[in-house]
Amino acid sequence: MSNLVKPRELHGKRLLGYSLGDLGLTLPNMFTGVFLFQFYVYTVNLNALLVSIGVTAQLVIGSVFAIIFGVLVDNKKPGKYGKRRPYLLIGLPIWFITTILIWFPPYCPEGNSLFLPTASFFWIITIIRSIFRALIYNVYVSMLPEQSQTLKNREKLAAISSAFQIIASIVALMLPLIVQSFLTDPANVKWWEPSGEVILFFIPVIGISCSIFGLITVILIFLSVDESFHNNNSNHQFEKVKVFDAFKRMSIPIKDENYLKLIFAGFFTGVSGKIVGLLVFPFQTYVMQFQSAQFYIYIVISILGKFVWYFIWKKVLKKSYILKSYSICLLFAIFGSIIDLFFLFGNLPYEFNLFLYILSWSTVLGSMYAFPLFSIPIMASLVHEAADQNFESNLDVSMSKISGSYYGLSSFINSLGPAFASIFVGALLSGNNEENPFAITIVFLSMGLFYLIAFLFISRIKLSKNSYYYKSFIEKEKLFLE
Repeated sequence: MSNLVKPRELHGKRLLGYSLGDLGLTLPNMFTGVFLFQFYVYTVNLNALLVSIGVTAQLVIGSVFAIIFGVLVDNKKPGKYGKRRPYLLIGLPIWFITTILIWFPPYCPEGNSLFLPTASFFWIITIIRSIFRALIYNVYVSMLPEQSQTLKNREKLAAISSAFQIIASIVALMLPLIVQSFLTDPANVKWWEPSGEVILFFIPVIGISCSIFGLITVILIFLSVDESFHNNNSNHQFEKVKVFDAFKRMSIPIKDENYLKLIFAGFFTGVSGKIVGLLVFPFQTYVMQFQSAQFYIYIVISILGKFVWYFIWKKVLKKSYILKSYSICLLFAIFGSIIDLFFLFGNLPYEFNLFLYILSWSTVLGSMYAFPLFSIPIMASLVHEAADQNFESNLDVSMSKISGSYYGLSSFINSLGPAFASIFVGALLSGNNEENPFAITIVFLSMGLFYLIAFLFISRIKLSKNSYYYKSFIEKEKLFLE
């Protein structure tokens, strides 16, 4: 094993400050990811396919820049404020401004949903926003293997991060759902209609609030991260890597079969996760035909479903091997997706439809928000293991060379999932299908297929005996920390 004095861990205020990144970065991203499609298609009056093109473009471009930024950060020689953390503040201002501006577009004229100025505004702002979010997020996640280097600490951090992501998702959806419940006519919310005017007032206010909270949490991350350990390697000659060479360097993780299977599974769970986000409002409005207070049903099942399943999966994880737990979680997500098949049969009692809705959505939400419990520690351990086998005399140096590239590739693949989902949903729900209950239900059912593919990838991961999840390593880790 490489020469490392003692594995680092995050505790107390530093653990809380770092973990808050999952709340602060997820909240505005979740809010825009879920309501942006609804806002631009159903209120601003922009064609669904044009919105999907913009969403897909920003996801793909953002994922490419995640790799480029990973290289830039890996290349940086540690300075007074560290190696990675200064980039948090570099990307913050433009991300903050564009996250606010996205809610103030020019409106499409009535009868012209292909209005080019609106489409151009949306594409430009969302792409710029995505690029600088990629910088912040890549820096944030690539810090993990360096800041938290024990299995127990990583699983603790993953549990806190998952809880924060659940809270962010609840808040990000609860606020617009409350606004939706105020509307006199939820099915007609174009900007020139009375219900649309309500949307245009409250949604930007929520967007600005989420952006301010994100700004504060990024600053807290900066203050919580300690990169002084780089000073111990001040005599090391840092190797500069060109961006082109960095893309070639992706062959390193690509040769790692377990890593490849993990990020491919992330691609397909990302597809399904994006579909869920895009369908939250159309499903309730046009399939369930909710009115007024009925929109609060989703808030209740979102809170109960996510947190009840979160604690269930935490207990399962303690008693079962992490890959087996991950596979079981995916099976539940598949089940939750396909039971909505009954919605394709007409004339079913409303009470039965409501029961199916509660069962399917709570199961899907509870499963998908538990995925980080498994994926975060597995990913960090695979990166740690790869650095440990890199034959460097110093593990910190080895990890600093590859962490950004590994997480950059992961971000790239994971971003392609939502990008594909945006085009997929936009194509199927374009035109008359925007309000078609049958088409919306078919799109929801498709999640079961994508979760099934993810399950097949996870079930085929075979960790080596040197893995950080084998008992022999855990026992060595405990002895080392004593």
